[in-house]
Amino acid sequence: MLRPITTEKAVKLIDIENTLLFATDRRRNKTEIKKEVESVFSVKVEDIRTFIKNNEKYAYVRLTKQFPAIDVATKLGMI
Repeated sequence: MLRPITTEKAVKLIDIENTLLFATDRRRNKTEIKKEVESVFSVKVEDIRTFIKNNEKYAYVRLTKQFPAIDVATKLGMI
């Protein structure tokens, strides 16, 4: 399960890098995260970067240029 992060930095990444930030389960790998994002939001993922902090895994999901991250963020109510 993905939970969107709505910090100031996350919102800035949406505008500047076309990237969404999600918190996810530590056991999930990049392939599983990519499949879920693409199926749930009907977008194409260009790149995923992950890191673990305070026993929680975060994923930076960069979308391709055809799919603006601002549209997904609006659907999620982040903006």
